[in-house]
Amino acid sequence: MRKFIAILSTTILLLLPTIGCKNEKDNGVIRVNEVTDSFFYAPFYVAIEKGFFEEEGLTIELTNGGGSDVSMTALLSKNADIILAGPETAVYVNRQKRDDAPKIFAQLTKRDGCFLISKTAEPNFKWEDIKNKEIIIGRKGGLPAMTFQYIVKNLGLTEGVDINLRTDIQFNLMAPTFETSSADYVTLFEPVATEFVSSGKGHIVASVGEKSGEIPYTSFIALESFLKNQPQKVEKFVKAMYKAINYVATAPEEEVARELVKHFKGADVTATAKSLKNYKSVDTWMTNMALPESMFNTLISVITSAGESASGVTYSAVTDNSFATKIYNELN
Repeated sequence: MRKFIAILSTTILLLLPTIGCKNEKDNGVIRVNEVTDSFFYAPFYVAIEKGFFEEEGLTIELTNGGGSDVSMTALLSKNADIILAGPETAVYVNRQKRDDAPKIFAQLTKRDGCFLISKTAEPNFKWEDIKNKEIIIGRKGGLPAMTFQYIVKNLGLTEGVDINLRTDIQFNLMAPTFETSSADYVTLFEPVATEFVSSGKGHIVASVGEKSGEIPYTSFIALESFLKNQPQKVEKFVKAMYKAINYVATAPEEEVARELVKHFKGADVTATAKSLKNYKSVDTWMTNMALPESMFNTLISVITSAGESASGVTYSAVTDNSFATKIYNELN
């Protein structure tokens, strides 16, 4: 976490000259910075491609951060209005006791979105099989890595003794590194997981999210000032997301896939539908986007279990469920 905060602070200083150059009230425009492109966030892309945001009078300007630390930096420097990122970033920043704190105002996913990939077929895979193996799990302090460390600890395994967990590989290099390394497993999101398997390079043996249980994994986060000054925009944003979540939950996978491939240029509809089925089968997305305190407490357990600090961070300081609760009650 210290490295995360140091990088964040340095980057914000570099971006200070650009702060405030964009008016928050510009004609329904909301600048969203996402941590990465993944089918894991399918309802968000559906809301764009199906015109649900447009129906609410909103225009989404989407940028890709390529990492939760970068996305959070964009938010803190006001180069983004909303970020779609891991909630652990809000926890880390909250420890600094900022006046204008980042708040989780809507929770999109409730499980880890990774699948455990092996180089060999393991039709009888059991989680105990990862003992004495080398596994590439993502960036240290990031939620993908910490969730896997949480699983390992609950299995009674000791990192560095019973298992080698690699946290030295950049997110976008995990698949190619796994292919050429001696690692036994890697954790990958969709669509990369299905593409990797389809190319004959590996086999999906388990869902990390299914094993770890429910945890707030990817959140929509905004600064407290944005939530206060632009409540109508936020309500419209949340309403569009609820429409999209319902559509993804009820429409056939191939129909949803045809919307997603508009965003993921070159993606195959059949493979996309398969990825969606993988995520739906483990109950990935929230129905009510208000973040429950019990789920937040699980997040804190995962963070501390990984050796990171969440000391002094409270549920009320990090969350604002007023928008998600209000719109959910209006629509249901």
